[in-house]
Amino acid sequence: MADLNDIAVFVRVAQFESFSRAAHALGMPVSTVSRKVTALEERLGVTLLQRTTRKLSLTAQGRAYYNQCSEPLSDLFDAERVLTQTQKKPEGLLRISAPVILGQEAFYEFLSSFLKTYPRIQADLFITNLFLDLIAENVDVAIRFGELRDSSLIAQRIGKSVRYVVAAPEYLHGRLPPSRPEDLRQHQCVLLQARNNEVEWHLVNGKKSIKLHVSGPVAARDFQAVSAFTYRGHGIGLLPSTYCDAQIASGELVRLLPDWSSPEIFVHAVYPTRRFLPAKLQVFLEELKAWKSPLWIPLR
Repeated sequence: MADLNDIAVFVRVAQFESFSRAAHALGMPVSTVSRKVTALEERLGVTLLQRTTRKLSLTAQGRAYYNQCSEPLSDLFDAERVLTQTQKKPEGLLRISAPVILGQEAFYEFLSSFLKTYPRIQADLFITNLFLDLIAENVDVAIRFGELRDSSLIAQRIGKSVRYVVAAPEYLHGRLPPSRPEDLRQHQCVLLQARNNEVEWHLVNGKKSIKLHVSGPVAARDFQAVSAFTYRGHGIGLLPSTYCDAQIASGELVRLLPDWSSPEIFVHAVYPTRRFLPAKLQVFLEELKAWKSPLWIPLR
């Protein structure tokens, strides 16, 4: 089979009826253009171009070959140009996986604003706590909290979160506040992603670390619900600092065990490869890193 590059060079020469003008258009030396056309003729076993000192013209076989090659070659270049433009322009379908705790109004508002900024991008959103196989499911990017499994995926940190032990004054009225983490077992707690209304909390204080099981009357799948019931005095909550800093400052919430908090939890955007990153994903990652999420603190 003839080399496609040699065919492309021949088509250019035939269009310009000149080796030198074709060479200029292709950004090649004239000698290289001439050599490629000669190599194509030798492979095909025919003379495609009639060369004289004054004129360059197609032979009958050259004209027939040009007619057959020029249109498919043009289609091929068009297809390549479409792919290149898609890579460079923010457009196309962006498939996003996000955990359940992110599936709330603030994230939807962020995504809505993003889609309005880039109207040629469409979103296909997976709200799930399952760690989807991004390649098998054809997912462009996943937002994941905490430690990541070892994999060949690319992970980019976009934020971090720390959670405080807090309660409303209404809940604390008439109760002895916890003075050490173990006391939390004796309190009602508002729980995130609990099983049978019991969950394990991991707290740290410098190098000290403790894991303990707590229980309570209310469990939910997102921090918006956990914070709502914590604010209303149904129990002690373990809330991201971004959810409770203002309320602690105003007195609506009281921070308990102030020397203790959750370990720092990092948030990552995970995607299959860093090579040939499409523009739609590049701009999404940039906007995601800049977003002031209620669930994490952006990394500077």
